[in-house]
Amino acid sequence: MVNLDRRTVLAAIGRPAIVVGFSLVGSLAAHFSPAEASRPITWAEADQRAAKIVDAMTLEEQIQLLRPLAATSFQFAPGANTFPETMRKPSPPGAIGSAGFVPALPRVNFPALQESDGPLGVANMKAWIRGIEDQATALPASIAWAASFDPSLAERAGAVIGSEAHAKGFNVMLSGAVNLAREPRNGRTFEYAGEDPLLAGTIIGANIAGIQSRNVVSTIKHFALNDQESGRGVLDARISEAGARESDLLAFEIAIARGQPGSVMCSYNKANGDHSCQNDWLLNQVLKRDWGYRGWVMSDWGGVHDMRKAVMGGLDQHSPQGKDYFAGLADAVARNEIPKARVRDMAFRIVRSMIAVGALDNPAKAGGAIDREANMAVAQAQAEAGAVLLKNDGLLPLEANKTVVIVGGYADTGVVVGGGGSMVNPYGGIVHQDGAIGMAALGKLSFVPSSPLAALRALRPDTDIRFDDGKDPARAAKAAREADVAIVFALKQATENFDVADLSLPNDQDALIAAVAAANPRTAVVLETGNPIVMPWLNSVKAVLQAWYPGQRGGEAIANLLTGKVSPSGRLPITFPISVDQLPRPKLDGFDPNATLFSPPPAPFTVDYHEGSDVGYRWFQRTKAEPLFPFGFGLSYTQFQHSKLRVEGGKQLKVSFTVTNVGKRAGVDVPQLYVAPPGRTHRLAGWERIELKPGESRRVTISADPKILASYENNGWRRAEGVYDVRVSPSANLSGLHGSARLSEANNSTSR
Repeated sequence: MVNLDRRTVLAAIGRPAIVVGFSLVGSLAAHFSPAEASRPITWAEADQRAAKIVDAMTLEEQIQLLRPLAATSFQFAPGANTFPETMRKPSPPGAIGSAGFVPALPRVNFPALQESDGPLGVANMKAWIRGIEDQATALPASIAWAASFDPSLAERAGAVIGSEAHAKGFNVMLSGAVNLAREPRNGRTFEYAGEDPLLAGTIIGANIAGIQSRNVVSTIKHFALNDQESGRGVLDARISEAGARESDLLAFEIAIARGQPGSVMCSYNKANGDHSCQNDWLLNQVLKRDWGYRGWVMSDWGGVHDMRKAVMGGLDQHSPQGKDYFAGLADAVARNEIPKARVRDMAFRIVRSMIAVGALDNPAKAGGAIDREANMAVAQAQAEAGAVLLKNDGLLPLEANKTVVIVGGYADTGVVVGGGGSMVNPYGGIVHQDGAIGMAALGKLSFVPSSPLAALRALRPDTDIRFDDGKDPARAAKAAREADVAIVFALKQATENFDVADLSLPNDQDALIAAVAAANPRTAVVLETGNPIVMPWLNSVKAVLQAWYPGQRGGEAIANLLTGKVSPSGRLPITFPISVDQLPRPKLDGFDPNATLFSPPPAPFTVDYHEGSDVGYRWFQRTKAEPLFPFGFGLSYTQFQHSKLRVEGGKQLKVSFTVTNVGKRAGVDVPQLYVAPPGRTHRLAGWERIELKPGESRRVTISADPKILASYENNGWRRAEGVYDVRVSPSANLSGLHGSARLSEANNSTSR
């Protein structure tokens, strides 16, 4: 019998083709609004209450908080055909399943910590694998949240996660993933919020605030520079301090300042020579000293390598893994190798965060009420707001055509979801490719049962909407030839622990699209992917809609967008390259296309982030390369015009301009402010999401975020005096309004 931890099993679920292994500030706020109205908790009160509880604990009780147990364990039994047959280890008494569990300490009236995976919903994987008895709202992929450019909607999505977690008895969500898309082939790109630190930090910070508004701790992850899955446990990410502070760390800093998460999860990789979970510079100096972070740092599952170095390096809680490095913590305290005060601080941080979010005053309890319809409506709104119309030569929205053929993508089944620990068992139950169940589902695509085909037929009952599964391109081409419009659904599932080999569509879908487009020039493509893709067929089709992984009601959302019931309003949070040759590292370090579930990790290697903070669109600007689609790009069913730019400088940068809907439909515009400090690339410094009726105009004002205008120099932040280039543009291609402003110098806190 082969023993595997929960994360190894979960990575295998939903992986197409091959299977491999798996795994996971300012200060905290007074902004915690509870599930039910209650008095806000100040930090002074949280400190006082936490001190009383922790100081009443014995050393052994304090250490208990620092050593969660695995809430779910797996064993593969030879010949097992279903997941229940593989589950031989019972959960610890009191654990409700999912991720980690810390037993309650009733003597001091402190509740158990019940942790659930995320970040796309409550992923109670123990129940998920046993069947469909514990279902939750499957939200769209986080990259779709970012594509909406709508923090308020991301906060609503967080409130859905928090409310369902609370109602299921979970009080800690492993949710809030903000690693930058420095590597667009990253298998977890769909779990993150794109390539720009301001956008990613703002969106994920808002989502964290939504989760914690329901008395549930949110855990921001994976800190830091965990920007690829290949060799994530052995790679050493090398980057200058300025490059890190202005990019990946800035995304975390913004998200933590806005969302004020109760916990931070450190990552598997090394950062400049030290493992992240025992990295003094990352945890003690940047996170706790410079950002004043007051919550606790937990390790990712398998992220600890040395007890003393981890404890003194800033780690507060050792998540379950094969070897418990904290098992000897009490003895180390007795030998004066670890200060007792440090153990108290570790426990204090956990207790304080639980108090601050209201988890003690409004405890989570399984069996709470869940408004499924309201929560699914939020998921659908997020899917609609995050879908990006990349091309439209007059084909969309669909008119009342006589015949429409839907081709491929299992559009008759549902919408695809990303694999790994973020996979939520949706309402209606997960559906696997070709009906596979149990162990046979390993390596298969997984779907939320929200069929775009069924949704389109429901919206257009008088239209002849046919379906071809796309498995025979010749047959699909014939069906397309006989229809007025053809819509090809193309899928690419990504999953945790595996990067994608390249940016092409798998399983000959490019050839399928080309065949259908050759047969019918009125062809549209709907993409369900978690990463950018290349499009060799782009010039042959009339329309392309990027739907990402659209979640619980993705089929209905796609149908609404295709028919014009909803106008597309998403913008790309990540650059789509023409090819991998345009990337800073065309060769993906550590990638093994032949890796399997039982493959050992590669030999340790380094990844040189020589591009520094010029991530994504800033790299393309620096190298003067033209992408397939730029960051921030997205079309609508109407057109917008920007005019009358006014730029104000001095101590702060502010722009105002007029936005006019010059088309014939209502729609949403997302004008973006890009600013280049003297001698640097342009950076997204702000944006506005604005809805206008046909012919309507509105004056818009955007103040540049001061964090974006500063550069990290000589161990501090400095905004240089000089002329700053200013663009108000529909994307990072920097077209549109152009101006400049002279700004005064500002240093350290005055520029932050």
